[in-house]
Amino acid sequence: MRRSAVRKRRVMANSLPMTLRVYRRLSAAVMPLAPALIKRRLKQGKEDPARIGERRGMSRDIRPHGPLVWIHGASVGEVLAAAALIEKLRALNIRILLTSGTVTSAAIVAKRFPADIIHQYVPYDSPRYVARFLDHWRPSLALFIESDLWPNLILSSAARRLPMVLINGRMSHRSFPRWRRVSGTISALLGRFDVCLAQSPVDAERFTALGSRNVVTTGNLKLDVAAPPADSAKLERLMSVTRGRPIIVAASTHPGEEDILIAAHRTLAGFFPSLLSVIVPRHPDRGEAIARIVAASGLHVALRSREELPTATTDIYVADTMGELGLFYRLAPIVFMGGSLVPHGGQNPIEAIKLGASIVHGPHVFNFTDVYEALDGAGGAKRTDTTEALVKQLGQLLADPAARDASVAAAEQVVAQLGGALDRTLAALEPYLLQLRLEMGASNA
Repeated sequence: MRRSAVRKRRVMANSLPMTLRVYRRLSAAVMPLAPALIKRRLKQGKEDPARIGERRGMSRDIRPHGPLVWIHGASVGEVLAAAALIEKLRALNIRILLTSGTVTSAAIVAKRFPADIIHQYVPYDSPRYVARFLDHWRPSLALFIESDLWPNLILSSAARRLPMVLINGRMSHRSFPRWRRVSGTISALLGRFDVCLAQSPVDAERFTALGSRNVVTTGNLKLDVAAPPADSAKLERLMSVTRGRPIIVAASTHPGEEDILIAAHRTLAGFFPSLLSVIVPRHPDRGEAIARIVAASGLHVALRSREELPTATTDIYVADTMGELGLFYRLAPIVFMGGSLVPHGGQNPIEAIKLGASIVHGPHVFNFTDVYEALDGAGGAKRTDTTEALVKQLGQLLADPAARDASVAAAEQVVAQLGGALDRTLAALEPYLLQLRLEMGASNA
């Protein structure tokens, strides 16, 4: 049996396109460099020193008995997109192994997910590390979220006949032409998935063109994610120190956006003298740098990571903490969605909408094209391409509560119409889940 398995793996390897064969050889050859890479990433704060063994495929955790569904997402957004799906699987008494690649995503899992969810850092994509990971966890079903496609992880899983499904599949307008230039490579990877569940018809077309064998449009799971939680005591404290002030939240901002937002605040403060702008950077470790930019502009700043609260003289509050967006979405009636004034692709507006915020965004929203097009068309969000337009839209919303209410109502209707991805995803996964339930029954007999 072992010789037969080895022969099958050799046949599979020889059938791969040259790019993947070279990748597999190189990823094995550079293993001696792994300690230097890990040391550098530890110094940069990109790895957890207590869990670095997981990056080598080793774990202190024991695999639970029975079927195990492995769900993999790159970082925070993908992990949160799977939250509602994970709850449905838990309700079926299915154990979950959740992997991701960032320290921030691990922190979110620890804070917002049930304790019985097993979180591991995804191993570095070296054949030996991947083999250790798969040997230890022996997953029954693998669900990859969106488009985090590591070749060795996919090829090694396929070689073990592990059923794999790409869920909430997204292929951006930037990634699609890049992959088309190496169509043989991406086809060899996508062809290993049993089915690809795409976010939109456009994504479905792109995955089909790149070699996915079975593509189904199920919608975007992020539309079905519940609103983020908030600590009621912390919310009450913030509301008490900001009561009576107009507030704008700039959520998940990226470098280059804060300067524009500071300039917009200066202009708006001429019309709304008590205005408070809250900047929530996508990466909290940028908080100190943003505070220096604010101070250099002559505005008063407070920093949440220093446990400071805004005072009557605070112009801009930098909320550089992890997992508190739910708090600030509840605090402010107007939210600017970051990652959209710079060509990052925009951040997810759904959580803010579910908490009653009126949405403003920049022109770069290609990560959520369908969502923003629907919102803009219905009046549920306002697009601004320049600093002047940003000031105008924010000013209008600050001055007109009725306009804010109309925007929120339109946005909520759009979200309701676009929802349903969770039910469609579960329906597509039902054959796999049925098999898992049969295995569970057999193991308990």
